[in-house]
Amino acid sequence: MEYHDPKRKSNFVGKILMAAALTAVCIIMLKQSPTFGTPSQFSRHEEGVTHVLVTGGAGYIGSHAALRLLKESYRVTIVDNLSRGNIGAVKVLQELFPEPGRLQFIYADLGDAKAVNKIFSENAFDAVIHFAAVAYVGESTLDPLKYYHNITSNTLVVLEAMAAHGVNTLIYSSTCATYGEPEKMPITEETPQASKLVPINPYGKAKKMAEDIILDFSKNSDMAVMILRYFNVIGSDPEGRLGEAPRPELREHGRISGACFDAARGIMPGLKVKGTDYNTHDGTCIRDYIDVTDLVDAHVKALQKAQPSKVGIYNVGTGKGRSVKEFVEACKKATGVDIKVDYLPRRPGDYAEVFSDPTKIRRELNWTAQHTDLEESLKTAWRWQKAHRDGYGAS
Repeated sequence: MEYHDPKRKSNFVGKILMAAALTAVCIIMLKQSPTFGTPSQFSRHEEGVTHVLVTGGAGYIGSHAALRLLKESYRVTIVDNLSRGNIGAVKVLQELFPEPGRLQFIYADLGDAKAVNKIFSENAFDAVIHFAAVAYVGESTLDPLKYYHNITSNTLVVLEAMAAHGVNTLIYSSTCATYGEPEKMPITEETPQASKLVPINPYGKAKKMAEDIILDFSKNSDMAVMILRYFNVIGSDPEGRLGEAPRPELREHGRISGACFDAARGIMPGLKVKGTDYNTHDGTCIRDYIDVTDLVDAHVKALQKAQPSKVGIYNVGTGKGRSVKEFVEACKKATGVDIKVDYLPRRPGDYAEVFSDPTKIRRELNWTAQHTDLEESLKTAWRWQKAHRDGYGAS
C-alpha cells in the first residue's frame, strides 16, 4: 500500500520553480548582452568586405583557394559534405584565421535543395566559387550517374539558389575534359567542345552540361559569370600548410601525382601507367600540368575581373604538354625514390594529348602560370606528403 508524501511533492514543485527562475535570469542576461539579437557578420553585407561562398572548400583545390581568399581579406564560407574533402584542411584554415567574421564552415550536401536554400537565406553572399564536384575520369566511366547528379544537378541547385537570393557573381570550376579529344592542339577557348563526333567521358559531359545550364541562364540575367576550364592540377601550398589527401579507397582513380607519391612512400608496390600505345612521342598520354598555386591565382583574378551581364571563359594551363613518362621521371627526381613502374593497357575515357593555349587568359586577366617547373611543383607537394603521412589525420 502506497502513502502520499506531501514533502516529495513540495520538493518537486520547488525544483521546477528554481529551474524556471534560472531560465528567466539567463534570458534577461542574454537580452542585456550587447551582441544579443545582433545578426552574424556572415548574414549581412558589409562595405569593403566581399563574402565568398566556396563550395567544396574542404577539398584539395577548394581549400587552397579559401586560403588565398582569406589571405587577401575576403570573408569566406565553406560548404562541403566531406565526401571527398577533409575536415582537417578546414581546421588548418580556422587556426590560421580565427578572427570572428573571417571563416565559417557549413556541413551540407549541395544535392539537398532545401539545405542549400537555407544556407543562402541565412548568409549574405557576394559571390560563389563553385568547386564542389567528384572529379575522376576513370570513376566517371564506371559510375556515370553519380557524376551527372553530383556535377550537373548540383550546379543547377546552386544556380537556382543564387538567382533566388540575388547573388550575382559566379566563378565556375570547369575542365578541359569538356573539349573531348580535339583534332588540333593546343586547345583554345574557340576549340569546339565535345559532340557526338568527339569522344568524351561522363566527367567531361557532366561538366559541359553544367556549363550549358550556366550559359543559358546568363543570357537573361545580369549575373557576372567566369568559367575556368583547367588542366591537370599538381603541387601544394608552398608554405606547407595544405596538401592533397584523397581517400584511400579512391587511390586507383586519383591523380598521377598522388599515385607517384603513394609508390614512393611504399603505400603502393609501384606505379601503374595505363596506356603506352598512344600516338605521342613516347606512347604515353600528354597532359598540361598546372600548379595549384597558379590555379588559385587564376580564380582570384577571375573574381576581381567579373562584370555584371558578362561571361568570361578561359583555359587555365601552362601551354606546355608533358608525357606521363616524363612526369614519372620528374617524380622520381622530386622524391629521390626509384619508383617501380608497371605498364598496363589503356584506361577507358583517356585521351592521347591535351594541352592549352593560355593566350586569352593572359591577355584579358593578366594571368600567366608562374610555377612551371614540374619537378619543383612535385618537390613542394612531396614535402607535405612526407610531413603528413596520414593526410590531415596526423602530421
